[in-house]
Amino acid sequence: MAIPRETPEVGSGRILRRRQTKIVATLGPASTDPEVIGALFESGVDVFRLNCSHGTHEDHRRRLAVLRDLERRWDRPIAVLADLQGPKLRLGTFVGGSIALEAGRAFRLDLDPTPGDETRVGLPHPEIFAALVPGAELLLDDGKVRLEVVACGPDRAETRVVSGTTLSDRKGVNVPGVVLPISALTDKDRADLAFALDAGVDWIGLSFVQRPQDVAEARALVGTRAAILAKIEKPQAIDHLEAIVALSDGIMVARGDLGVEMPPEDVPTLQKRIVREARRAGKPVIVATQMLESMISAPTPTRAEASDVATAIFDGTDAVMLSAETAAGAHPIEAVTMMNRIAERVERDPIYRQMIDAQRATQAQTSASDAITTAAGRVARAVGAVAIATYTTSGSTTLRAARERPEVPILCLARSAAVSRRMMLAYGVRSVFAPVPDGFRAKIAGAVDVAVREGLAVAGDALVVTAGDGVTGSTNVLRVAVVGEEGTSVAVRDERRSVQA
Repeated sequence: MAIPRETPEVGSGRILRRRQTKIVATLGPASTDPEVIGALFESGVDVFRLNCSHGTHEDHRRRLAVLRDLERRWDRPIAVLADLQGPKLRLGTFVGGSIALEAGRAFRLDLDPTPGDETRVGLPHPEIFAALVPGAELLLDDGKVRLEVVACGPDRAETRVVSGTTLSDRKGVNVPGVVLPISALTDKDRADLAFALDAGVDWIGLSFVQRPQDVAEARALVGTRAAILAKIEKPQAIDHLEAIVALSDGIMVARGDLGVEMPPEDVPTLQKRIVREARRAGKPVIVATQMLESMISAPTPTRAEASDVATAIFDGTDAVMLSAETAAGAHPIEAVTMMNRIAERVERDPIYRQMIDAQRATQAQTSASDAITTAAGRVARAVGAVAIATYTTSGSTTLRAARERPEVPILCLARSAAVSRRMMLAYGVRSVFAPVPDGFRAKIAGAVDVAVREGLAVAGDALVVTAGDGVTGSTNVLRVAVVGEEGTSVAVRDERRSVQA
């Protein structure tokens, strides 16, 4: 199989992305081979997703080992997201494996585990019955079957078939408009979470978040061992969006399930709202699900899919995600290559920069560090800098810079390998593990050395550097540095271009 990919700079040992938006790809049966994973990375993947809904812990451990080996060979941080399954609500089974439905017919759901027929089926989730009321709607098999609750009790629901023709074993159940009294973490999720944290993943995807308490519950288990990505896929989460964003480290717009429980026409505007709220808070946001779905079987996407990816990038998302396209599809490398091409093309469009700049005007500045980081992008544009370098302990300084969506790359100089990996999800960030040197001038020199080494700057280029000078954990100095003729040394040639708060 020919493997098209983003070509590394010859002889450099580096991969230089020509876009700011990041690409997340899911690993699975189609992308387990180390050569394929390597090709996905070279083709443009910045973050790899391990889907805990499928595969064993041993499967995920092998893939993670390949990723860490790839990271060492390329000397480039790779972020890994472990996506928890969440509380999957499913029907029981049928005597013949499936039944035929007719609109208007009565159909009962109950706790009886006996295989069902055309009149009833088991639903082994008493929490659903506890939350139902007459008139509530039940969606089965991703909305292909719709039931209306006529009467209900603690162990049953008498319903009427509104639409749908067939129903088979163990199909999923959605209950739109109802807050279910269940935790976002099942026993399986807790086991998967313990495995993922011990294995050293960087992000934890929390599925089916309904309330801020769901994020708080996960935080108590995760602590600081990984960052938490809340997946917005329930209408109830929209009612608490601001609080959920505030408690999370990142957000995913999981449009598949969101589109099942809400009218399809509402999803595009919700996508924009979620992206805007996450960016306002300075939290990385991923737009996911069905982005290039036709490429599961076809070597090229539909024009509508290409436009969908472009729309998410115009919205200002940090990252776009591939799911089954790379996990189980016939063309995983081609899917990443296409996603990369779309992102590059959108970001070259003058309208893209106009839209991003217009969005920036709505961002709040609440501290001196915010003001310094906001100024960094403007100074970079004014002096023609090739990159913005940010020293960071927790990643907060880098995320402030990413929130502004600058035109140039953000070089994240992180104190720890864990932080450098997590920052790879953020817009425009090229992350490096770089212990902070003592003294401000040493920090400037160190930033320029790294920028040259990473291929972001050459002699004569300007670099904007933000750091803390004598104040631990804060950003209080912005300096413009120019790379000296020696290449890796630095000359701070124009002190008048310094900005200090």
